Amino acid sequence: MGTGIERIRAALKRENCPKVNIRFNTMFTLEFPRPSHKITPQVTPQVTPQVTPQVTRLLEVLQGEMTRGEIMKKLGLKDRVHFRKKYLLRAMESGHIEMTIPEKPNSRLQKYRLTNKGLKIIGGDD
Repeated sequence: MGTGIERIRAALKRENCPKVNIRFNTMFTLEFPRPSHKITPQVTPQVTPQVTPQVTRLLEVLQGEMTRGEIMKKLGLKDRVHFRKKYLLRAMESGHIEMTIPEKPNSRLQKYRLTNKGLKIIGGDD
């Protein structure tokens, strides 16, 4: 604890940026002057996207092919919008699950299943 300001100062120094101005009263304020030179950000590609706890839970309960309702029931969830955003879409975007009828995403017969990538996460495919 209490290392945040020092970490900020060290990062600014590393990037050759002007020093931060710190003011204390009942709270503290940090003023960051704009750097006089252009900083080129270092972008490192993320090889494996992080799997959220929600996606991990979904992967753990998904057995075979299951409907959205079946998955939600296993997870103990009732809010369809929350489930869709935080669980289903994230798991599909990361490639851990797939639709059984991808050409008809809104089909009443739509089910979901683990991909090989999803199986590796839960230890079902070595």
